[in-house]
Order: sequence, then structure tokens, then C-alpha cells
Amino acid sequence: MRTRSISTATALAVLFGSAALSVVAAGTASAATAHVTSPGGIVADGPLKRVFVGDSSAGTVAVTDYSGAVLGSVGGVTGVSDLAVSDDGATVYAAAPQIHEIWAIDAATLDVKSRYTVSTNYGPRHVAFSGGKVWFTYGDQWEGNLGSVDPTVDPASGTDPVTLTQFPAGGSIWGQGLLDTDPSQPGILAVGETGLSTDSMAVLDVSSGKPALVAYHNGDYTLNNGIGDIDLVPGGTQVLVNGKDRDAYADGKFKAAGSYPDGQLADVAPNGLIAQVNGSKVVTYKPGATLPLHTYDLGTSRTAALTWAPDLSKVFALVGSDGGNGGYSLKVLGDPTLNNPTLTLNAPATATRARQLTVTGRISASVALPAGVKLQVTRTDLESPNGKALPAVAVRADGTYSFNDTPPAGGTVTYKATYAGDADHSAAGASDKVAVSRTATSLSLNNNGKVYSYGTDVKFTAHLGTTYKNRTVEIWANPYGGDKPNKLLKTGTVDAGGNISAIVDMTRDTDVTAVFKGDARYAPRTVKSTGYARVNVSTAVTKNYKKAAIGSHTYYWFHKSTSPVVTTTMTYYPGRKQRLELEVYYNGKWYATEGSPQYFALGSNGRSAVSLGAPGQSGIKARVRAAYINNSSGDNVNSNTYSDWKYLYFTN
Repeated sequence: MRTRSISTATALAVLFGSAALSVVAAGTASAATAHVTSPGGIVADGPLKRVFVGDSSAGTVAVTDYSGAVLGSVGGVTGVSDLAVSDDGATVYAAAPQIHEIWAIDAATLDVKSRYTVSTNYGPRHVAFSGGKVWFTYGDQWEGNLGSVDPTVDPASGTDPVTLTQFPAGGSIWGQGLLDTDPSQPGILAVGETGLSTDSMAVLDVSSGKPALVAYHNGDYTLNNGIGDIDLVPGGTQVLVNGKDRDAYADGKFKAAGSYPDGQLADVAPNGLIAQVNGSKVVTYKPGATLPLHTYDLGTSRTAALTWAPDLSKVFALVGSDGGNGGYSLKVLGDPTLNNPTLTLNAPATATRARQLTVTGRISASVALPAGVKLQVTRTDLESPNGKALPAVAVRADGTYSFNDTPPAGGTVTYKATYAGDADHSAAGASDKVAVSRTATSLSLNNNGKVYSYGTDVKFTAHLGTTYKNRTVEIWANPYGGDKPNKLLKTGTVDAGGNISAIVDMTRDTDVTAVFKGDARYAPRTVKSTGYARVNVSTAVTKNYKKAAIGSHTYYWFHKSTSPVVTTTMTYYPGRKQRLELEVYYNGKWYATEGSPQYFALGSNGRSAVSLGAPGQSGIKARVRAAYINNSSGDNVNSNTYSDWKYLYFTN
């Protein structure tokens, strides 16, 4: 069973959602995908088809199925930093450096089988399972070492299953070294130094239970400039360092043996395939290859760890967000052993309906495609919203292809080409959109610019011209003011004359729109008509001692020492003010008084009472009226409205 450790550069804490933390025993998979704030170990269990991820800040080990759905978790593993799984897949081992323990967890039930105390102040940090034992590294930066746990020893027997200081003579490491194993090499362990920025590393034979040096390199920067990741390569002759550099070992020594293009960290599959983190991508390689087998563009350079499924069906990666604060999610990458072709499709940006157009493209792959490749092609448009299959297209020897089509429908037309895949290649697809022309139709709406009395029911009629199949029109009313939304008044099929009507209650200025959404041959169209609504406004005059006609007008008569009160009633709106005008009659003409007009706030009942003041002089004729003035009265939801003049006369 292959085990993985996480690069020291990314050995951070893991934080799963509370829903996962509340589960102790493994059960039915939830819809949630494992999410972490900082990785602390990842390992895949082949027999159970599960993935285990550690959480150093929350002290948990969570388990998912191969789809990434959370099955459960174990808590209390304080500061968990790395995970390993036994060869039979029955037990997961977790390093808990903050409490200096190794935990043995039942991989099926998540029951804690044992907790092994490690007598050190530093570690254990990294773990691996090989030769029937759990191997771990511990120690401070200057005195790293190797220890083991023998799970066959019962602590109750009086024999300590934990053995320390097992790094063999003839070599040493600084810091708590990285560990890796390979299922094709039972009893072999790779160790990478972390306490110093050199490249010290070793391959150990632990099959006898007592580690022996197979090869050792005392770091001098000649092979690698610091080790953040180390992997045993199947075949027993190489290690892969930092996901890129292949170092061969023989006769107890290491030497450079080539490299893969770039890369930061990797995992090696049981058959030697490489899964590598390279910037924002995860790529797989055949052993020793320079061209990728499969490329996954993850869109972020924050991939912290990855591991193969032992059956090679998937690669599991902990992928972070570019923001840095969004944590990491477990991504399941399928078909890693298949080459993923690159397929392109290019259609013209615009085209004329019912006229032929040409679509071109190319398919390429780093592993040769079989002869006679054909692509399936579909066209999706307003007439075929679920897609219509077009004749299959043969790919030329140079990988290019083209086809002609005559789009029957206008609007956005999508062409998609797909390759179904084969024994060596995964499926691939590409698409492009074409803006296909449509004929303009006529659409009109009456009553634009008309002004109506408050509360008038007004019929707005839309008229639709020639179309193909769609004869439906919507009528919307959007009253002025932010407190009332745009409202659909009516949607329906126009009558034989192309008309459809809706009633609008004109209590505010209102934008009325008619919408035709188009069809396969005629373009969408929207027209707007704005209707304007006055307010209700009236005035009442009090304090007069009589009413009597003077000439053609009825006057309110006041004593010269009495102050008339004019009460305005107006349609209420928050913050609204009435405008009050006062004029006097002199030498045959009406003149505004000083300070007139003035604005007065309305109460919530829509009323405003104003005392005009007593003139103290008889024989004066005056008149007064109220008005709503758009914007000046505090809002813009209605149109200018004036009350009738009220006439006043002052006597002795």
C-alpha cells in the first residue's frame, strides 16, 4: 500500500466543516466535499477505497470515499501532521507531534485502536508503513532521527512497541525527515532531510526490523538545493526529489539521473507513473517521459499535496484558493493514466441565418491518436435547445478538421465537437458560439407622454408586427420611486390584429414597456411608453365670516384683523412638500406677494395647514392655491399638479 507524506513547505493545519467533525464513526457519504484550511497529511486506502486527510489545527482525521464525499472523522489527534496506511489497508496511522503520539485508527470503523507515546520533545512528524512496522521521524533541527512502532507488540505485555534512535550508522539527518515507501519494494524506506537546506537523503532497508543503509548522500547541494518532497521510484534504483529530479542510487551512493520538466512535488504510482504539481497544474507522466500524459489545469498554484489511488483510477489533490484564506478542497482527478487530447473549435463570430458557414478546429495529443479519428458534432439553437446532431466529422492526418453548416435559426448558435476517447485517450470537447442574424420586427406601445389625473385606469396597447412562431408579448409597469418594483402586468398572445392591452392604475408616473422575446427568425424587441400621473390636491379656507361673489369669482370674506388658514390636502409620499402661492390684486393685475411661493411639508395624512397672517387693512383682494411640483416638492414620482385658486377679500 503506497503511503504519502506532505512537503514540509506545506505541512499546515487542516480544518474540516463542522458537519464532518460531528461524525465519529464512518457511515453513509454526505454531499459535502472535504475542505481544509491547511493540509496535515493525505493517504489513499486501496482495499477500502477511501481517502484520509489530517487536520492539525482541529486535531482530526477525516475520511472520504473516492468521490471526495465525507464519510466521517476522528477527533483529538492534536496537531496531526502526517498519515500512513498499513499494507492491508486495515489501519491508518497518524503522527501527532504536539502530544508526541502515534495513533492507530481502524480504517473501516474509525475506532482508535491504540495510542503510542513517543518519548521526545520534537515530533513525531512524518510517518510511513513498511516491513510490518510504522516508521516515524522526530528530533530537533540539529538532531533528527528515526523511530518505529511494532503494532504486533501489546503495550500491556510490558514491552514497549516504540523504538527510537534507529537511523543507521554511516549517515544522519537534520530535522524530522520526510519518509516514503513503495508497494513494489517492501521493506524499503526513503528519507529526505528537512532541517537544513542541503540535499541529504537516504534509502534504508527496514525489512529485518533493523534499518540498514542502502544508499546515503551527505548534502552538499550537488544533487538538490533543499528537499521538500521525496518519493521512491518503482524498480529499486531511483528516488524522485521535489517532484522533478530523478536521483539514481547504487553501491551506496546517489547521482543525478535526469529530471521531469519543472514541478514542485509529486507522488509516484505503483507502476511508476508520476503525478506532479507544476504551478497551477497537476500533470501525470509516464516514467522518464518529457511530455505530459494528462494535464489538469486547476487555476491556482496552491496545491499542497496529492496522492494516487492504488488502483490508478484517480489522483487526489488538496487544492487551495488563490485568496489564501479560503482553505483547501479535496479534488478528485479522473483518468490520470489516459492522455487528454487538446481539442479546439472555431466558428465565425457572426453569420447570416440560412446561409452556409464553416467551422474549423484541431485535435492534438502528446500520445498519438489512432488513425481515422471522427468527432461528433452538435448544433444548439432556438429551434433545437437540447442540441441537434450533425454528421460526424473526420479528422485529417495533421489533426485539423472542418465542416459546413447552414443555421436555420438566428440568435446564439452553439457548435460543439466531442471526441469520445479510446483506450489511450480520455474524452475531449470544445465549443464556440455564433451570433446569427435575425430580422427586426415592429413593436409599438401607445400613450407615450400623456398626462392623466390621479387614479385614472389607462389602457396601454402594444402592437406586434410580423414574426415567425412567437406571438407572445409581455407588458410591464415600472412606477417611479424606489419603493415599487417593475411589475409584469400581462403576458399573452396578441390578437389577430397583433394587439395586446393591459390596464395601468395611474397613481404615479410610470414607465410601461412591451417586450417581444424574439424567435428563431425575428430578433427580440422592447419599446417603452411613459405615462404621467398628477396628484390629488385641494385646498380648504377657514376663519372667514362669509362667502360672497365679487364679479365672476366667489370670495372668502375676512375681517382685516383675521388671519386666514389655508389647509392643503395632497396625495402623500414620504418627504413630500406642497407649494403654496399667494397673490394680491392691484391696478387690474395679480401680483405675487413677497416670499411667494413657499414650500410646506405634508403630514403623514397628506395635509398641511398654513396661516396667511392678517393684513390689518381693508379692501384687499388676494388669491391662494397649492401645487405639487416635480422634484421641487421633494420627489419625482408624479407630474406637476395645481389646485384651483381660492379668492380672499378683507373688510373692516
